[in-house]
Amino acid sequence: MALRGQEDKPGSKKSGKKKLFDIHGPVFWPSVILITALIVGTILAGDAAEEAFNATRIAITDWGSWLFVLGVNLFIGFSLYFAFSRFGSIRLGGNDAKPEFSTMAWFAMLFSAGMGIGLMFFAVAEPMWHLLYPPHAEVGSAAAFRDAMGVTFLHWGFHPWAIYAVVGLSLAFFAFNRKLPLSFRSVFYPLLGDRINGWMGDLIDILAVLATLFGLATSLGIGASQAGAGMEYVFGLENTINLQVFIIIAVTAVAVVSVVLGIDKGVKVLSEFNIRVAGLFLLFILVVGPTLFILGSFVQNIGHYAQNFATYSTWTQSYEEGEFMTTWTVFYWAWWISWSPYVGMFIARISKGRTIKQFILGVLIVPTVVTFLWMSGFGGSAIFLESGGIAEIAAAVEADQTTSLFILLDQFPLSIFTSILAIILILSFFVTSSDSGSLVIDGLTSGGKLHAPVGQRIFWATTEGVVAAVLLIGGGLGALQAGAISTGLPFVIVLLIMCYSLQQGLSKEYNDMAMKDRAKERESYRELITRALQKQKK
Repeated sequence: MALRGQEDKPGSKKSGKKKLFDIHGPVFWPSVILITALIVGTILAGDAAEEAFNATRIAITDWGSWLFVLGVNLFIGFSLYFAFSRFGSIRLGGNDAKPEFSTMAWFAMLFSAGMGIGLMFFAVAEPMWHLLYPPHAEVGSAAAFRDAMGVTFLHWGFHPWAIYAVVGLSLAFFAFNRKLPLSFRSVFYPLLGDRINGWMGDLIDILAVLATLFGLATSLGIGASQAGAGMEYVFGLENTINLQVFIIIAVTAVAVVSVVLGIDKGVKVLSEFNIRVAGLFLLFILVVGPTLFILGSFVQNIGHYAQNFATYSTWTQSYEEGEFMTTWTVFYWAWWISWSPYVGMFIARISKGRTIKQFILGVLIVPTVVTFLWMSGFGGSAIFLESGGIAEIAAAVEADQTTSLFILLDQFPLSIFTSILAIILILSFFVTSSDSGSLVIDGLTSGGKLHAPVGQRIFWATTEGVVAAVLLIGGGLGALQAGAISTGLPFVIVLLIMCYSLQQGLSKEYNDMAMKDRAKERESYRELITRALQKQKK
């Protein structure tokens, strides 16, 4: 099947809307074969699978940690360059393009797709863990409290959103401005030309499919683990692998319904629901929790993060012993990078009509500030209770990170209600991640089409759930982390090349726009001269 631009419209015969599948074989079948091999291999390996996954994770992080650290910092630089250079005024989709979604709906969807489940899992667990084992301070000191939140801000701040920004911008620009398929291969057109329609383009899209799938599987596994912990904490159900797999099956079924409905009726509605409920959840903590401490620490946390930004961003643990970098920072960078094809493509699909500057600043600043407030609300409350001797949350986190949020909620009024609400929000974020990810993989395996058939959407939504369940059974969260890191490492290099390709594409777009403007000026000048000559003749 030859790749084409986005000619297929909903309801047209060419779009294949009435078909069950409309695939681009050179990407679809290798992806399915590799995924099937992983699933079968994990099942057959049994207990040995967990050891293999852990060994893979350790080997990759030991070798590639410096590359991850360097790469994510370069992505911030590229983001700011694209926003504040001459390219910032270029509008995605052309000068006459209008945004498809309101600004609020846009923020809701990109935030839900980009961070959802992780924020619920790590908001309490991560600050508490860093408080127990501070990487840059003495245990129990005031510096350790600041370090706990500073490192958390590092992992959830500008770096991940810069990755999403450059990937989303690349995909949106080449799809909407250069009329290429909304597929990862398209962003390399300035370097490869028509060869993106050959095996090199197929290989790029296969890597993007695998990275997306494993990044999603990591998030779905984390969500299932935390939802299971919440059900155990609230309802007394034992949080076993069987329960977590059942949660994945149930939520995948809901995700299938949502993905069939599409973006407007499915993803958009769920995303807006997530944001409203999460906003109420955060407001509850701000009101019943240590309000002044949360607000004060929010300001101080931002200041500490900004003051130590360069140190935190470039730390590779070269002069210290320990596994902090491989366990936390490198895993995060690999996770965000493996998520970037999915989140970037999803953001691209909903961002037509915005200028590059609006796009970059919107993706970078607003979600980061909201994330910081969220972390300060939940993580700050936990630190306040821990430091005041009111509750021993850190010890509970060390014993089981999945229960950390529920232990915190138990310290405040209406704990049963808020815990149930937290479970609902985790599951809702779960669904949003799954169905939006399915829509993205549909595009990659259909040659960049915007409207894949229903059967294809159902297939990929189901596959994501199966991969997450199998990896949980075969090695738990360690296996999920290994999957994300394994696909994240080669993608660092792919994304760095992508940034250069985007710069080349934007330069051509800017020059073309300048030529058109000069042509219009010349035409206007000729018209003025013609009118002046006509007046003289009269």
